Amino acid sequence: VQLQASGGGLVQAGGSLRLSCAVSSSIFNINAKGWYRQAPGKQRELVAIITSGGSTNYADSVRGRFAISRDNAKNTVYLQMNNLKPEDTAVYYCNVDSATRTYWGQGTLVTVSS
Repeated sequence: VQLQASGGGLVQAGGSLRLSCAVSSSIFNINAKGWYRQAPGKQRELVAIITSGGSTNYADSVRGRFAISRDNAKNTVYLQMNNLKPEDTAVYYCNVDSATRTYWGQGTLVTVSS
């Protein structure tokens, strides 16, 4: 398994969760790591991304509530999600963009109850 995501679950609106994605050390020349999500009946969308240089970008819908970070020593990327809303309910996928290809994790379900 090259990307192993974890941390999803059920949380009430206003709550917090932290997603983690362990990235295999076999993946080289990484340009960016990110999180995407796909809600039922909707297309997959970018949530947050962090480049190899440390720059970050967020979807407008999560900016100010979510924070992406990484621990290079652990080869792990995180998504801290605060003030969760029911519309954040989705399967969250971690993503790695390397020089040769794009990798996807298996997805972790986040359910936010109202």
